[in-house]
Amino acid sequence: MKVKFEDIEQAFDFVNFGPYGDHSALLDKTSGKIFCHSESGDIDEIPEDMWKSEDAIEIPHKNDLGLGNQLVFDFARSHMPDDYGQVRDIFSKRGAYARYKEFLGSKGFLQEWYDSEIAAVSGVSSEHLKLSLRRRNHGILFMSENVLP
Repeated sequence: MKVKFEDIEQAFDFVNFGPYGDHSALLDKTSGKIFCHSESGDIDEIPEDMWKSEDAIEIPHKNDLGLGNQLVFDFARSHMPDDYGQVRDIFSKRGAYARYKEFLGSKGFLQEWYDSEIAAVSGVSSEHLKLSLRRRNHGILFMSENVLP
């Protein structure tokens, strides 16, 4: 099966637009088509039988690729080392991301966090996503200059 990696990246962006688990995307290995679903109810393209199909590949969320809380902790360690313990405490309870953004705003680091997060996710996600699909041995051939075996 051949798939444009750009289509995979768009699906990855969709899956990550919102809280973990709110958006899903499946790649149909037989057709190369990507189907999307949103828990908010505005998008429901995924056929019911596809959820259990061996021909479907779920597009991972950034947290599945180690790009979630680890980015937060790395940012805190490098930009606010004196507040690292407090950041860890914030993430020990539900609703942490909203509290974290409030905390960053109070410290004057909110925009720097956004810039850092965007750079990290966009720079790393392509390679992480390709490696994740390669490790799962899905036999995907991307139609771009970067081709997976």
